[in-house]
Amino acid sequence: MSDKMLTLEKFEEASEKVKEATLPTDLVYSEYFSGQTGNKVYLKPENMQFTGAYKVRGAYYKMSTLTEEERQKGIITASAGNHAQGVAYAAKKYGAKAVIVMPTTTPLIKVNRTKGYGAEVVLYGNVYDEACEKALELAKEHSYTFIHPFDDPAVATGQGSIAMEIVKELPLVDYILVPVGGGGLATGVSTLAKLLNPKIKVIGVEPAGANCLQVSLKNGKVTTLPSVNTIADGTAVKTPGSNIFPYLQKNLDDVITVDDEDLVVTFLDMVENHKMIVENSGLLTVAALKQIKDKGKKMVCILSGGNMDVITMSSVVQQGLIMRERIFTVSVLLPDRPGELSRVAGVIAKESGNVIKLEHNQFISINRNAAVELRITLEAFGHEHKQQIIDALEKNGYSPKLVRTNI
Repeated sequence: MSDKMLTLEKFEEASEKVKEATLPTDLVYSEYFSGQTGNKVYLKPENMQFTGAYKVRGAYYKMSTLTEEERQKGIITASAGNHAQGVAYAAKKYGAKAVIVMPTTTPLIKVNRTKGYGAEVVLYGNVYDEACEKALELAKEHSYTFIHPFDDPAVATGQGSIAMEIVKELPLVDYILVPVGGGGLATGVSTLAKLLNPKIKVIGVEPAGANCLQVSLKNGKVTTLPSVNTIADGTAVKTPGSNIFPYLQKNLDDVITVDDEDLVVTFLDMVENHKMIVENSGLLTVAALKQIKDKGKKMVCILSGGNMDVITMSSVVQQGLIMRERIFTVSVLLPDRPGELSRVAGVIAKESGNVIKLEHNQFISINRNAAVELRITLEAFGHEHKQQIIDALEKNGYSPKLVRTNI
């Protein structure tokens, strides 16, 4: 099967086929990120795709290559969410039953959307790899047709349709940055990009806490990480695909990693500058831009998806504000007497600080002159304003200490 797939002919076929199930996601030029990096940065907004992610491409193309008999047996897959929706949507279009095994940690939006496309959802395990074992077990038990989310050359060929669209729209592209979980998207994109123009550099981007491909490439063989730890749930994969690994070895120019903290700040940048909601895995490519030393190049960042749970979103926004010093917490010790609290509030108000939360602890000390600890969580305009408030508290005889913010 793999020899037949991932060829120019099959990529062309897949690019035509997926048009039946996808929306056009034209490149968006980013003035902001271009200015930040000294390159011409374009975004490929697959977060605006049907099902909220690129995964529908590979799922739909794979479904088209199956026989009617294979489809009627029922389709099963394992997924951390986006492939699940892609398979559920494709199965619905083909009138086939779909069973999806998802890790118990999958964001609620992805679970509900998958059910919304008519699929049966089984929640199992903490990470994708455990869900996958369960799906294979169920496939054997019920004779379902299993569609792997990334380690399948037909699926990877469908994902490669993204590269076809990028090169058609921006023929002189220098770099394509692609997120890596198990490597299906990176396989399709890098293989087709090199077939179309070997000079295009394709860079894979992984979360630092789930860098299974980087480790595997270094070892020269598919390697399983002992554990993964990242906020990028869609790319929290322990083992890259073994069938597609040789393509990744051959066609990827490099793999770089991004810390969770960078994803948090990039989320805010994307919301503020592009009015786009992009999930953490989709932000990997944008967060990685600053690691590329070249200047004046045309770069495309693939935003792989935008399926983000609202609770996750709110905590990412809060963490981002803390990291940008828009929210901070100071601890001051006050004498235990009436009026002290309003005095501190007056100092902060004078500097235009906005108090979000107060914690008042009377039992911290036996010294009546510094007997009360007051923890104040404030909103500021940024680093300079924060420093201004701290200096004002110092000047008024308090000894403010910065402490960890817990909202």
